[in-house]
Amino acid sequence: MRDAYHEELDSIGEGLVEMARLVGSAIGRATTAMLDADLKLAESVIAADQKVDDLQHELEARAIALLARQQPVATDLRIVVTSLRMSADLERSGDLAQHVAKLARLRFPQSAVPHDLHATILEMGQLAQRLMAKAAEVIVTKDVDLALQLEQDDDEMDLLHRALFQHLMDDRWKHGIETAVDVTLLGRYYERFADHAVSVAKRVVYLVTGEHADEIQQPGPVEGA
Repeated sequence: MRDAYHEELDSIGEGLVEMARLVGSAIGRATTAMLDADLKLAESVIAADQKVDDLQHELEARAIALLARQQPVATDLRIVVTSLRMSADLERSGDLAQHVAKLARLRFPQSAVPHDLHATILEMGQLAQRLMAKAAEVIVTKDVDLALQLEQDDDEMDLLHRALFQHLMDDRWKHGIETAVDVTLLGRYYERFADHAVSVAKRVVYLVTGEHADEIQQPGPVEGA
């Protein structure tokens, strides 16, 4: 019985990794659909979000069944409860990728992103995908140091987000209000996606250590380095 129990715990972890990989792929493909005004690709991202939703529902059902049958305590309880929270983060990440794809569909056959901002949006999309790939790796490896690095990596997204707003506020902006709203929304989608990747990593830290990431002293730079 205990072997079957731990196999079920492992399968929940595998489901989380699959969700992370799916939403990471989704944000990358949604970004391409946005920049290339690719309607077919946008539609495929929108439709694929159902698989993420189904996975979340399946993981929730498994976790709740484990809580009811096994009444886990200590570390096992932490795994189940934390997994539920991670699945919610990942489901919301999938929704954000879908939002990007829906905006691409809405503005088709044009792109919602002006040409002079293509490079910035591309960089935000690629960074979002990298952050989620790292979050998936953290789920697999339970590497606390790697998990703590994600928050530092997210600083790059915050810088890109601020640069986007500076561009919007520039007196030389010539693309109109509708495009400004579109770009503002896109920036927010990518920024929130990155936040969810960081949240997943922080939850792994708690799962492994029993401490919240903010309570753990991160190593500073070595003097003289």
